[in-house]
Amino acid sequence: MNADALYVRGLCLYYQGNVDKAFQHFQQVLKLAPDHDKARHVYKKAKLLTTKKQEGNEKFRCGLWQSAYDLYTEALNIDSHNIFTNSKLYCNRANVSTKLKKLDEAIEDCTKAIALDNNYQKAFHRRAKCYMETEKYEEAVRDYEAILKRDTTHENRRLLSDAKLELKKSKRKDYYKLLGVTKMATSQEIKKAYRKSALVHHPDRHCNATEEDKKQEEIKFKECGEAYSVLSDSHKKECYDNGQDLDGGGCGMDIDPDTIFRSFFGGAGGFPFSDFEAPSSGGHGYHYGHPPGGHGGFPGYAFNFQNI
Repeated sequence: MNADALYVRGLCLYYQGNVDKAFQHFQQVLKLAPDHDKARHVYKKAKLLTTKKQEGNEKFRCGLWQSAYDLYTEALNIDSHNIFTNSKLYCNRANVSTKLKKLDEAIEDCTKAIALDNNYQKAFHRRAKCYMETEKYEEAVRDYEAILKRDTTHENRRLLSDAKLELKKSKRKDYYKLLGVTKMATSQEIKKAYRKSALVHHPDRHCNATEEDKKQEEIKFKECGEAYSVLSDSHKKECYDNGQDLDGGGCGMDIDPDTIFRSFFGGAGGFPFSDFEAPSSGGHGYHYGHPPGGHGGFPGYAFNFQNI
């Protein structure tokens, strides 16, 4: 068997990313021709690359994320010309970065992997998942579309559909952010959040503000009411969470922010925020009211929202 022919074949396998088989070919070459310098040089690279990659894989399986990350990095520095193996190493390192909660670094490594091998589906999948977790839904949709073009499975269709739904939802008002609550908030937490926001943004409280500020506070007040109207209604909330349009399909959006406000604080008229006291430094809660027979607003009515 010709040593040079084996060397060339091993070199092809090596640069195609099949390092293990290439390693075996170089071993055969050196058995036939111990002084084959080129084979010995590439053999050392292949051996080191295989060792570092396997060690990284083992550390990953043991949950030693930083050690795995460091070993994959060392492997990436061995041979910059081995694009297919390096593509896998970048993808592996991206997986470690997700475990380390470094999603931006994971996205960067997946992008490097794809640049080296544009058909590397695993790198596309990993990057798309990171995009979803970082709420970069447009980028996730693009990746899942690329994935689906190459592999039209039911699962890939579902992933693309989920990404498109999240993209659609992200373009609407975020009612959870408007009230400052999470998606897991209880009805009581939603009520408390509404009370706090409504008092802060009620137009009567900003009667001495500039016209521009008045408009902004009025918008925020209406949005608070809109958010509460949806999140406090189990049917509307379900529609909203599922990405359905709230203007139709039984998820109506007839909202009067003043009506919602009065349902919390009572009364039918204005609310004199000149008599409203925000918490003093070191104090707690909001207080409003006058003794019976006092002037304006809701005589004798006191507002005391502790710990909101």
